[in-house]
Amino acid sequence: MSILQKSITEIHEALKNKEITSDQLVAESLQKCHEVEDEYNAFVTIVDDAKGGCVTDDLLSGIPFGVKDNYSTKDILSTASSNTLKDYVPFYDATSIENLKKSGAIIVGKTAMDEFGLGGTGTTAHTGKILNPWDKTRMCAGSSSGSAASVASGCYPYALGSDTGDSIRKPAAYCGIVGYKPTYGMISRYGLFAFASSLDHCGVLTRSVLDAAIVVDAMKGKDPNDMTSWDSSHINLTKATTKKLGEVRLCYIKELCDISNYPHADETLKQHLANFQETIHKCEDLGWKVEEVSIDKQLLDALASVYVVISCAEATSNLSNLTGIIFGPRGKGNNWEEMMMDHRTNGFSQLIKRRLVIGSYVLQKENQERYFKNAQRVRRLLVDEWKRLYEKYDAVILPVGSGPAKKFDEDVDMIDNTTALEEHLQIGNFGGFPSITIPNGFIDNLPVGVNLTANNYNDELLLNIAYHLEASMPYKNQIAGGRHE
Repeated sequence: MSILQKSITEIHEALKNKEITSDQLVAESLQKCHEVEDEYNAFVTIVDDAKGGCVTDDLLSGIPFGVKDNYSTKDILSTASSNTLKDYVPFYDATSIENLKKSGAIIVGKTAMDEFGLGGTGTTAHTGKILNPWDKTRMCAGSSSGSAASVASGCYPYALGSDTGDSIRKPAAYCGIVGYKPTYGMISRYGLFAFASSLDHCGVLTRSVLDAAIVVDAMKGKDPNDMTSWDSSHINLTKATTKKLGEVRLCYIKELCDISNYPHADETLKQHLANFQETIHKCEDLGWKVEEVSIDKQLLDALASVYVVISCAEATSNLSNLTGIIFGPRGKGNNWEEMMMDHRTNGFSQLIKRRLVIGSYVLQKENQERYFKNAQRVRRLLVDEWKRLYEKYDAVILPVGSGPAKKFDEDVDMIDNTTALEEHLQIGNFGGFPSITIPNGFIDNLPVGVNLTANNYNDELLLNIAYHLEASMPYKNQIAGGRHE
């Protein structure tokens, strides 16, 4: 086994005991990054001149990691996988990157993603489709596709992602790893290229719950450059994750998990929901109380539309600075209007342009009440429903999506009535709730995941629960294997 496939604490011990040097570790990581790039197209940039660093008592010191390409990294190309920023090299680090560097962590790659995060398939990066390391014919989901693929392939123990709807947690499930987005504002978004500011979260993809806690402890903190960040200095995720667990109360949603709600279910969906029920039994075997609850199906069915309206509206505003005038390649034209139109027409993918048209439409004065404001109202109803659940339960546990990774030519929502099952992770963004996905077995040799979402600021309890559930299953620290063709 390569040392890069081990946990952060194991790698740290090897470095401290001089079993390997940081220079050797970084060199091995870079070599692996190139292999993974050739196989799965997971990177925009591989930092070939990266060198090892000092090894201190900090667990992350001297250890390489990957960064999603929508984080600003000083002197390293940062494109958000878009032609509109294909040559953009920032002059500053995102706050979370700055914090990791202070811990001695070493960037070795910028990972490919859906353009500006506005996608869930890993197919809209300007460098091409990102392939799933478990099966090249399948997607990694998105938008943190490259981060998921590279961690699952063993390039390094962790990579950064961002999550606006499920962009960390679904790729983690599809690639058989852990994906964690903490409570909104625990990690500063300063230096993260904005998609939808009220929904965007920074987070991490790892191969274990403890590693996720270690990394977020290093990333988090109040930041004067981000007014939504808050003081989390009293929170120690690393210590809280492994402590003894007391009484646990979980719930799951009948309308999402009952197979009778899917009259046209195929064998994959049946296996997926049966697999989830086995996990519920594991929770009960651990002594946890797990109950089925009911949520208005009409409300659940509205969540995907609510997400599209709000996220597209905010994206339209946030991406309005991409004119090709201030930065990015200049468009062609005889005046600034023609240049800007050429830059945005030729720079953005078709998906981005469709979403920006939707955003502009719902923000028009005559449409705001019917679409944008109504979407905000339904968002509030959904968040209130989850808040009521948290009055009684520690977390909501649900399957991720309707099964394993979809084929590139497969309709994501082929089975009637599964939209809410595919999209429910968006509620974690609507409410800013802490949410984590962990591996939950296999269907046809492809990994599937289970998600836990808790109330705001209950990150320590959430990770503690996830850690103990992970320990009851044999999927920790797994590396992609099996079919590759």
